[in-house]
Formats: sequence, C-alpha cells, structure tokens
Amino acid sequence: MAPPVIEIHQLTKVYHLGEVEVRALDGVDLRVETGDFVAIMGPSGSGKSTLMNIIGCLDRPTAGTYVLDGADVSQLSRDQRAIIRNAKIGFVFQSFNLLPRTSSMENVELPLLYGDLALSKRQRHEKAKTALHHVGLAGREGNYPSQLSGGQQQRVAIARALVTDPAILLADEPTGNLDSRTSTEIMGIFQELNDEGKTVVLITHESDIAQHAKRVVHVKDGRIQQDERITQERVVRERVGSSQ
Repeated sequence: MAPPVIEIHQLTKVYHLGEVEVRALDGVDLRVETGDFVAIMGPSGSGKSTLMNIIGCLDRPTAGTYVLDGADVSQLSRDQRAIIRNAKIGFVFQSFNLLPRTSSMENVELPLLYGDLALSKRQRHEKAKTALHHVGLAGREGNYPSQLSGGQQQRVAIARALVTDPAILLADEPTGNLDSRTSTEIMGIFQELNDEGKTVVLITHESDIAQHAKRVVHVKDGRIQQDERITQERVVRERVGSSQ
C-alpha cells in the first residue's frame, strides 16, 4: 500500500492569551490517502482553521507530528515551510486572492515563478493555458478578474492551484462567496479533479458542500469527533442532483 499523502499524529496547538492557555488542537490524529477527497467541518472556534493552517504549512504545531507526502514538516522553519508549501500544496481561498491588474494567464503563472522549477516563459505559458482549459476557461486567458464572474474567478484560482501539480489541493471555504448554483459547479470541478486522482482537502462549515466529498471529518473543541465515509451511492446521488 502506498504511504498516505497526509499523516498527522497527536497534533496539538496551544495559544497563550495572557495567562490563559487555549488548546486550539488537542491530540488530533488524521490520515489522508493519495486520491482521497476529505471535507473538514466544524463550527467557529472548533479548531478546523488551525488544523487547516498546519496542513497548509502556514503554521506549525506545538506538539505532535505532521508528515506531508513523505516529509516531516512538523518543526520546519518559516522559510522551509514556504518551500514545501509552494511545491506540495495548491491553495484555493474563499476570496479568490487574484491580482486585480493581472490577467487570468498571469495569475495562474505566478506559482511557477517560485521554487526550483526553472521553466522558460513559453513553458510557464503553456502550463498555465492547460490549467485554465482544464477548469473550463479556454478563451479567457487574457481577461482580468474584473471581467470575470465570481465563479470564473474561482476557476482561475483553481487553475492557479493546479499548475504546479501539487500533492494536495487545499480549499478553504471555496464556495463562501458564491451563490448556490455556482457553488455546485465549483464543487463539481473538485469532484472531477478528484476522479482524475488529485487529493483534495476541503475546509467548510456548510454540510451540503461537505457532502460533495468522499469523507467528512467533524472537528469540535480541538478534537476529531467523527470521521465519516460518504458511500459511493450517496456521492452519485449528489452529482445527479447537482446536474439537474
């Protein structure tokens, strides 16, 4: 069996607010296999955002281990985490985070300018174009964010996340700024990418969005309360409903 892409053991994160100790994460164990689609759910203050920050190498734990795609990233420095982040993780955010005065093509090319990829301008252009086509934006390469709908902007953001072929796609409330129909379309893209073998980790507080995943992890009070596998029949039913 192939090693998991994410392996977390006894993860703890403690914050100190004056003399008060806040345990945002309290002994979390989580294993995500390559090709899985996991939704992490929880109310405000549950610890899901802290868990996302650690999975995304934006922060490191107080204690415990986190192995990402074979590399122990638990105690890496900020600069070392930045290198891993660019190489291993494709981020998709609620607010899209696109540069407003930059075309779709140029926004998608941005991750290729960092790291050790050493690509020519033509190679970057081709990879970005392929990623945009992959999310249904052929012909929109020259458009600026202001010329795109919210759903199209999120497609650009997904293309940007894909362009480095990361080990995981990490999506933080990716439908939070979208209407229900567009949200369903965006989740359909994530499902298609997962069908192609991409590992997806989704952070959400919306149960209907979480149902597009194959597995839902419920977080509360810094601990995993439930780890639920969505049956294939249920996944098919969700997809049929979203296509009508």
